[in-house]
Amino acid sequence: MPKVLISDKLSDRAVEIFKERGIEVDFEPGLPAEDLLKRIGDYDGLAIRSATKVTEEVLNAGAGRLKVVGRAGIGVDNVDLPAATRNGTVVMNTPFGNSITTAEHAIAMMMALARQIPAADASTRAGKWEKSKFMGVELFGKTLGLVGAGNIGCIVADRAQGLKMKVVAFDPFLSPERARELGVERVTIDELLARADFITLHTPLTDGTRNLLNADAFAKCRKGVRIINCARGGIVNEADLKDALESGQVAGAALDVFEVEPARDNPLFAMDNVVATPHLGAATEEAQENVALQVAEQMSDYLLTGAVSNALNMPSISAEDAPRLQPYMTLACQLGSFAGQVTETAIKAVTVEFEGHVAKLNVKPLVQAALAEVMKPFSDAVNMVNAPVFARERGIEVSEIVHDRPGDYQTLIKLTVKTERFERSVSGTLFGGKLPRLVNIKGISVEAELTEHMLYITNHDKPGLIGGLGSVLADAGINIATFHLGRAAAGGDAIALIAVDDSVPPDVMEKLQALPQIMQVKTLNF
Repeated sequence: MPKVLISDKLSDRAVEIFKERGIEVDFEPGLPAEDLLKRIGDYDGLAIRSATKVTEEVLNAGAGRLKVVGRAGIGVDNVDLPAATRNGTVVMNTPFGNSITTAEHAIAMMMALARQIPAADASTRAGKWEKSKFMGVELFGKTLGLVGAGNIGCIVADRAQGLKMKVVAFDPFLSPERARELGVERVTIDELLARADFITLHTPLTDGTRNLLNADAFAKCRKGVRIINCARGGIVNEADLKDALESGQVAGAALDVFEVEPARDNPLFAMDNVVATPHLGAATEEAQENVALQVAEQMSDYLLTGAVSNALNMPSISAEDAPRLQPYMTLACQLGSFAGQVTETAIKAVTVEFEGHVAKLNVKPLVQAALAEVMKPFSDAVNMVNAPVFARERGIEVSEIVHDRPGDYQTLIKLTVKTERFERSVSGTLFGGKLPRLVNIKGISVEAELTEHMLYITNHDKPGLIGGLGSVLADAGINIATFHLGRAAAGGDAIALIAVDDSVPPDVMEKLQALPQIMQVKTLNF
């Protein structure tokens, strides 16, 4: 009989589901970290919310038995995903269970901010009657700037339109067709900042969104803008927000998330024009019940039948297909990750083509794996299972093409991403039937192995590039592991893929971008 430990507070109904499915369960919310470390090796599954920290040490202690970690909720910041993957532990979440609740909280925070409800409540309870002090603003007719038009953002847009607000949205994946369906106007981030009366954030915290709203962004906003963040701490630079609130550039802010949590001593708490709540986005009875039931059902299915749903580190694959697909899965993920990291504009279509040996296999999991990696830089909730849903919500056309023709390679996967500005392809194969290699980027032949830290460069094929690159990296103490070059024609466009031993800091990236031969340089991580 499989055995599951629930180490955070979940609905009692989740416990019942495990038992009904024939799974032994121990319900010990608030289990100390040291006890979890000692006992995790006795369990096949671990069900958590956000309190339990599933570290590499915990996962190593459970290695050999721990098969699945189920997170009741979206974020898995408290789970060491790479360590789980290395140990063969599936990590599942419940990405849609609290979408409505989080969207409603964002609307509630916007209303509380507009009418200064928390401050007015405190004043009235203190025996004051300061009616003239708390002059609010209407939402009717105002422009709401929506940063992130995924599942939660779309619900917020719908509710705001019910309040007769005009909604403008910025999302790299939002297509014109999907924007029309939602009834929102698709804009650039700068256009959104300049036009919005209220700005609400519904995007994951990534390298691209960290400090998205900073001093420069606030300066581009119309004076008196109001900010709502129920997404992730760190998207708003809190020090810059405090300055903007004090200057009046930002009239007020409503924050449910903070750079450091629990946020017990934050300078923003002393400001009258700030509404703060302790990360309550998913805190409703309905949401807690939904995610608890979902995680219990998903974990039970996996432990009893091997079925996988909403897994972040593996696709839906049958036990029979898994051994044959594994090396192709690695290749598909690498191709998708490459395309996703170098794509910066709205995606209209993704096409995955197969030829040779791989064309004879079940390619659907490979398509889902590649698609998930393409979109992962823009949404931490996407995974191999729900990637088609995310694509459909954003109006992205997904195609798979299987060729029976012979090619230059025994097996080949080609991934093409089409945006409004360009169409870019990347192809890869397996050396020796198991070693992934890139063989073509944008029609330029190149043979490269993808490593943890890489630089991707598009450049003019002119003398001096290698010397300039080497000098900048050497001066920064960054060692080059491998160097791959390719070009369309002599003197034309060229590309370089450089594997380095360490991540490249922003100031070094600026120096590389300043080299005369370089058109674009990006850091990639695999």
